[in-house]
Amino acid sequence: MKVDIRIDPACGEPAVTITAPALTDEIKALAARLEGGAALVGWDGARAVPLEEADILRCYGEEKGVRVQTPGGVYDLKERLYELEARLDRHAFARISHSEIVNLRKITALDLSLTGTIRITLAGGTVCYASRRYVKKIKEALGL
Repeated sequence: MKVDIRIDPACGEPAVTITAPALTDEIKALAARLEGGAALVGWDGARAVPLEEADILRCYGEEKGVRVQTPGGVYDLKERLYELEARLDRHAFARISHSEIVNLRKITALDLSLTGTIRITLAGGTVCYASRRYVKKIKEALGL
């Protein structure tokens, strides 16, 4: 990959342009990383753990804090859910309730038979439920 840096004192805010022959997953990940700024950091007590978006199963509120679940475990986050919703890739993550955001790419099953809600099964067997308020948005995000 070739990287060009141009310094312009008149520039108000840094801007990045990506030039590529095709839009690939690698290019999408690079753009998401640049837009998101610093990597997401999970906390396990005093130990900081860098987290990749692709590894995240879900982010949820619990006991006046925010937690993130990955295949490697559950970590505390310093960010609030509304901050995560704005920061995470909107094509890969969706809010399913007031207190939960899930990775759409980690969904293994959907149960639409429940009236007014959706039962969502994530990789690893984690089950969560979409609230009635978010059902329409989730169906749109998944193309249902």
